[in-house]
Amino acid sequence: MASYGFDQLEGDAELARIAKFAARLCETPTCLVSLVELERQRFLVREGLEATETPRSTSFCAHAMLGAETMVVTDATEHPVFKDFPLVVGEPHIRFYAGAPLVSPEGAPLGSLCVIDYKPRPEGLSDFQREGLELLADSVMQRLYTHRGLRTAGMQLRRSEAQFQKLADSIPDIAWSADSSGFPLYFNQRYYEFTGREPGVIYQDMFIESLHPDEQDRIMGEWDNSRANGHPHEAEYRLRRGDGEYVWMLSRAVPLKGEDGEVSGWFGTVTDIDNNHRLGEARELVANELSHRIKNIFAVVSGLISLRARGSEELSNFAKEINETIRTLARAHDFVRPFDNQSGDDFLELVDVLMAPYQDKAGQRIAITGDSIPIASRIATPVALVFHELATNASKYGALSVDGGTVAISSSDDGEKLAIEWRENGGPKVGAPETTSFGARLIDTAVSAQLGGSIERDWDEDGLKVTMTLPLARLKEKQG
Repeated sequence: MASYGFDQLEGDAELARIAKFAARLCETPTCLVSLVELERQRFLVREGLEATETPRSTSFCAHAMLGAETMVVTDATEHPVFKDFPLVVGEPHIRFYAGAPLVSPEGAPLGSLCVIDYKPRPEGLSDFQREGLELLADSVMQRLYTHRGLRTAGMQLRRSEAQFQKLADSIPDIAWSADSSGFPLYFNQRYYEFTGREPGVIYQDMFIESLHPDEQDRIMGEWDNSRANGHPHEAEYRLRRGDGEYVWMLSRAVPLKGEDGEVSGWFGTVTDIDNNHRLGEARELVANELSHRIKNIFAVVSGLISLRARGSEELSNFAKEINETIRTLARAHDFVRPFDNQSGDDFLELVDVLMAPYQDKAGQRIAITGDSIPIASRIATPVALVFHELATNASKYGALSVDGGTVAISSSDDGEKLAIEWRENGGPKVGAPETTSFGARLIDTAVSAQLGGSIERDWDEDGLKVTMTLPLARLKEKQG
C-alpha cells in the first residue's frame, strides 16, 4: 500500500466527485473511499461523514474487500457479524451498507467504495445501482493506479536526477546544460569549484564574463553560429579560474533535438587542457629549434661536400648528385616539419614539392593525379628518396633527359593499399640494365623495408613504368 502514496490522495477532487456521484446513484446520505490498513481504516474522501478514520476491528470494509462481489448489508442490527459493532449500536447508527471491493492489479485487497444509510433498506441495491457502484469502484482503482504510476515515475526520475547529479559532480570536467536559446540551466559542482562562484548561481552572462577578453568575440560568434544552425560546437579558449588565472580549456557542446528536428536544448562539457596546451607549446618550440638545426646540418653537409670536391673534376659530378639528394631530403623535411609553421601531411602534395625542380614553367612536363592520403611525418624521408632517385634517373637517361619527354605520376587508394604508378613517355628507348645500380637498390630498400610495400619495373620501349604498392597502415603509422 505504501507504493500508492495515499497521503497525497486525501481529499482528492476526482475521488470526491466519484464518491458524491455514488451516493446519489445509490440514494444514500454517505459514501466513502475506504482503505483498510493494519490497525485502522482511513477515508481518502468522504461524502456525508465527518470522521476520517475508524478502527479496523469495527470496519465493514475490511470484510467487503475480501469478497469477489459487492457486499450488501440491508440491516446491520440483524447481521450476525455487524450487529454489535460500535458504529451500529452507537453513533452514527449504521443500518444499511454496500461496499464494492477495491483490489490492486496484483490482486491485493485495499479497501472498498462503500455507501451507507442510517435506516434499513430491505430491498438493498437495484441491479443498476450495484453495477454502477462496481463501475465506480473500478474508476477509483484506476485513479489510485494512475497516481501510483505517476508517483513511481516521479520517484524514479528523482533517483535518476540524484544519480546524474552525483555522476556529474564526480567527473573532473565541467558539465552544463542550456535551453534552446543558450540560456544556462545547469552547471555541475566542478564549474563552481573552478570559477569560485557561489554554488547554484546561474544567470545569462556568467560564462562570457569568465572568458579571456581577447577571445570573447571569437568564441561567442562561433557559439551564436552553432546555435543558429543547430550544429555541434567545439573550441579551445582561456577561462578565468577562481584565483584569477586564465586556463586553457576544451569546450564541446551538442544540440538536443526533438522529433521535429528542432533544437530543444544543449549539453556540453569543458575540459582543462592547460597542461597539455603548455606542453604542446613547449614541444613546438623544441621542434622548431630542432627543425632549424636540421636545416643548418643539411646546409653544412652540402657545403662540406662542395668544399671537398672543389678543384676535383672527378669528384664534382658525385658531389653534385649527393647535394641534389640532400636538397631533396631538405624539401621533404620542410614539408612535414617546417620551420615557419607551414605544415603538410598530404602524399600528393609532398610528391608535388619533390618534383617541383623538374617541372617546366607551364606545369605540363610532370603530371601528378589520383587519390591522396595523409601520411606520417617519418614516411616523408623514404618517399623523398624514392622519387628523387626516379626523377634523377629520368633526367639522366629517361623522359626528362630530352625535350618533350613527360612523366605521369598517379595513385589509387583501395582502402587498404596505395597503388602508385610512375610512367615515362617521349624519352629515349630504354631497356633493363644488366646490373642493379646503387640508386635502384636504394629505391628497393626504401619501398620494402621502410614503407613495407612492393615495387615492379616495366622497361617498355616508350619509357620506364614503375608500379609501387604501399600499405596504408604503414604510411599513416605514427612513430611510437
